[in-house]
Amino acid sequence: MADPARARRLAVRIRQIVSATIETQIKDPRLGMVTITDARVTSDLREATVFYTVYGDATEIEDSARALASATGVLRSTVGKQTGIKFVPTLTFVADIVPDTARELEQALERVRHADAELARAREGAEYAGDADPYRKPAVETDEDDSEDDDAEVPAQADAGRTDDFADERPSAAAQRSAS
Repeated sequence: MADPARARRLAVRIRQIVSATIETQIKDPRLGMVTITDARVTSDLREATVFYTVYGDATEIEDSARALASATGVLRSTVGKQTGIKFVPTLTFVADIVPDTARELEQALERVRHADAELARAREGAEYAGDADPYRKPAVETDEDDSEDDDAEVPAQADAGRTDDFADERPSAAAQRSAS
């Protein structure tokens, strides 16, 4: 096993060499606008995977894949000469799907933005079907005559130790903890 840092350095160097060689030495007419995006080398430095993208339609992508497959020997010998390593890794070319995935994500985000805008337009004149705040709240005691009637019905001992603003005969959790 080689050092992972050495494998990364070799992958970067292979990417540079393959990119320059395709630009200057490979004269295959099938080769379109190819961009080398990444290269990865296995930890034993025996195999290298080179990722590429092609600008164009499906036929140009297929033609470029065939051209890269036929130029693999030239590219591997050039990598061996320029790196000077004992065993030159075998090169495998793989079409990079990251740009396609990024394009699909951008289209999905654009659809979501349009849906959000439609929802915001529909929400502009809307009113609540019920109360604006549908959650129950504890009763608030007031200083009116009604509060005196409520105190008469509930014994004074039941409110002792209550901290939750409810007036029933159950002791609160704090009162239960202090009693035990």
